[in-house]
Amino acid sequence: MKEKECGSSKAWGVKVLPFYLFTFLLFALSGCIEEYEADFPTEDTDLLTVEGTICSEKVNRFILSRTQSLKSGNTIQLVTGALLSVRGSDGSEYPAQAADGYYACTTGALNPDVEYYLHIETNGEVYESEPQKPLRTEEIADVRGVQYTPENNIDILVTPEAPFESDKVNYYSWTYDETWEVRPDYTTIFYYDISSMGPVYDPNQFPERGWRDVRSTMTMVGGSQNYEGEHIQKLKIYDIDASNERIYYKYSALVHQRAISKAEYEYELARCQASSEMGGLFTPQPSFLPTNIHCLTSSKRAIGFVGCSLNMSEYRFFLSAKDFHIRRPVKSDTRLWVENPTHKACLQLLDDGRFLCVWEDERDIGGPLLTAWAYGYQLDVRYKGAYIEKPDFWEDEE
Repeated sequence: MKEKECGSSKAWGVKVLPFYLFTFLLFALSGCIEEYEADFPTEDTDLLTVEGTICSEKVNRFILSRTQSLKSGNTIQLVTGALLSVRGSDGSEYPAQAADGYYACTTGALNPDVEYYLHIETNGEVYESEPQKPLRTEEIADVRGVQYTPENNIDILVTPEAPFESDKVNYYSWTYDETWEVRPDYTTIFYYDISSMGPVYDPNQFPERGWRDVRSTMTMVGGSQNYEGEHIQKLKIYDIDASNERIYYKYSALVHQRAISKAEYEYELARCQASSEMGGLFTPQPSFLPTNIHCLTSSKRAIGFVGCSLNMSEYRFFLSAKDFHIRRPVKSDTRLWVENPTHKACLQLLDDGRFLCVWEDERDIGGPLLTAWAYGYQLDVRYKGAYIEKPDFWEDEE
């Protein structure tokens, strides 16, 4: 995906990677330079990093990890065995449970007049994020895909509803979950019957389509500065390559929108700059990133920003390939074509794991029997990682 540059004066929104992915890429990048043995300063290693957001009536996911020196290897050190809870200034507390690589915490309905923060106990230290009141988030008015020319990618543009406060700059973050339709390389409407030594009609032996899901690891942030009435209109949050298989047939995404503070927005901008300038002479070290997480028991620093939201808005949209110029690669026919096969030859093809796809018999008019055979992975979308139960939200073409 093509991303806007953080430093561009025209870019009012930027994409950022999760911090643990950013640090992984930073470590991996070090392998490109053999003579320069870069390393984090001592004070930049073993720092607690925190990913996650406090959101009302949601299962909140928090990921804890630690920064590593480049010499320690290209692995992410996740923090296990920590005690986490979301706490409120009114004495409320929501303990988190350890899950597979993260911590899960379900909050009740947050009070807009109460300040909430994340409490962490790990390795003999206590950390807390700065208390903050949960922010209200406007609904999403529209999400659409636009392809400006046949050669362009498809830009995904978001427009929130009119802001609650039109007299000040409003900041948002967006994430999205993708689902797209998958179809097999080839289809067949019959199978070769051993007893009759010919084709038998059966269009249902393989699913005609399936679906795949992906949760994006990218977060887009944007501010309403330079928009009339502080109302963001048609802001690009990501794009889809017109040659990508996700858009070959039908595509859908569920966009999540969350209002964020100016401080969180600035943190994401700094992280974007750090990731885009990765490896440069003036790239800020992780410990110089702004943070709202502090250690209460020592002078140790932590990295991350825990936001707090009263709600999260969602909007599902669909894209159909027929509405865009899709660039599908030209593929050669990889089926096995056999002319005038004997019954024995057909049995051998079945033993080899092939399935009958074409049976064109013109022998009664002096022509040949033309057949084509394909493997199961070419006929069954499940080999492509797809599932075949149609999602409840899926809208079929009329």
